[in-house]
Amino acid sequence: MALFDDLALAVRSLADYAGGLMQPTVRLGVTGLSRSGKTVFITAFAHALMSGARLPLFGPMAEGRIRKVTLVPQPDDAVPRFAVEDHLASLTGPDRIWPQSTRRISELRLLIEYESRAGILGSGFAAGPTTLTLDIVDYPGEWLLDLPLLDKTYAEWSRETMALAALPPRKRLAAPFLALFKDGVKAGQPASESDARMLAESFTAFLQSCRQEEVSLSSLPPGRFLMPGDLEGSPALTFAPLADLADVAPAGSLQAMMERRYDAYRTHIVRPFFRDHFARLDRQIVLVDALTALNAGGAAMADMEAAMGDVLSAFRTGRNSVLGQVFAPRIDRVVFAATKADHLHHSNHDKLEAIVAAMVERSLKKAEGAGAKVDVAAIASVRATREVDVRQKRTTLPAIAGVPMAGEKLDSEAFDGTAEAALFPGDLPADPQAALTAADGLDLRFLRFRPPLAERHADGRLKPLPHIRLDRVLEFALADRMR
Repeated sequence: MALFDDLALAVRSLADYAGGLMQPTVRLGVTGLSRSGKTVFITAFAHALMSGARLPLFGPMAEGRIRKVTLVPQPDDAVPRFAVEDHLASLTGPDRIWPQSTRRISELRLLIEYESRAGILGSGFAAGPTTLTLDIVDYPGEWLLDLPLLDKTYAEWSRETMALAALPPRKRLAAPFLALFKDGVKAGQPASESDARMLAESFTAFLQSCRQEEVSLSSLPPGRFLMPGDLEGSPALTFAPLADLADVAPAGSLQAMMERRYDAYRTHIVRPFFRDHFARLDRQIVLVDALTALNAGGAAMADMEAAMGDVLSAFRTGRNSVLGQVFAPRIDRVVFAATKADHLHHSNHDKLEAIVAAMVERSLKKAEGAGAKVDVAAIASVRATREVDVRQKRTTLPAIAGVPMAGEKLDSEAFDGTAEAALFPGDLPADPQAALTAADGLDLRFLRFRPPLAERHADGRLKPLPHIRLDRVLEFALADRMR
């Protein structure tokens, strides 16, 4: 199976490379775990390019070399299109709501017309107008965490998952699931569809509880259990880890049924995703909601660190040779973007970057050792706040102000979605390790703010949306391909 996948990938890569000779193309993957802001990021990313936003850190835009950016039909007719128009309307319409989060894979193709300044072989000759096709591939980060399952047997995954479930903070959340084994469920008992459903439903409920904001755990495969889509209820999603596994599953046993379904999950769900989409990416942006994990405490940060390690180890990172581009393309640039930087004063943005860099340090070194370039940035795809000073007794505090979403509460005050509020969110520690190891979390105060009021030109066209460091991400991800 692996050999067949490698051959299929080589054939697909050859076709992609041949197409790239006719029209230079970058396939940019965008992912992140739930609530990290993938949909908002891609919407803001595309709109910034198409609207000619002020992007001083993005060289081609700052130098005035980008002539036009347009949406064009995507290459894969079987993949849903990313609904950028709908998401932009949600952000900027009268209701000003954040769009729904990513629950499936989708694509968006942009054609960037720009003025080249490098020319052939960087000589400056043949400089002039040219184009770059940008394919943005949006997919849930939970699916990415499934890729390590390709190298694990059911027994290995099951034992690892059961061991984690016995540790805090999972132990409390897993109690109803673990109780099933105390009540008599045995791996060697006869296979039963009702038992399989009972175990799968209880295991799924456990995974869902791990995502609660006060816990904020990240490493929760299988990812499709949390985002099943049209696979919900299928046998490939009706399995769970088991206790007391035998070295060889008895024929007709519950263990044999679970092994078969786990293998079906890997074969029919995980492997096609890797082969048809993930393995074809050139560049990757990983969005990280570090602030929620920081507030949840050391266990959440350690779990996110493990998840980010799994994320980067899943990438085929490295320097792309000519033959590599043809037969086995690699992701040669990765950006870890800490989102929601507008929830902090700008004096904390560098600290947030340092915390995320420390969290993924070991993985970064591995990727860089393979020849890939990696960057970490604190960003807000759409800035929903502004900075103000707040007087507290005789002290002036650097604060943020915005319109909290209806139903948000701060201390004893509840917000109706129309009034602006200012708050001091707190400071991040200067030492990243102090943030990573704070057992009870940091004393940070957050509100969910509504998107900012949209501004329009005299002719009604939407003006660029405010952001924080979105241009830095664009510079790292694209500028070298637009010289």
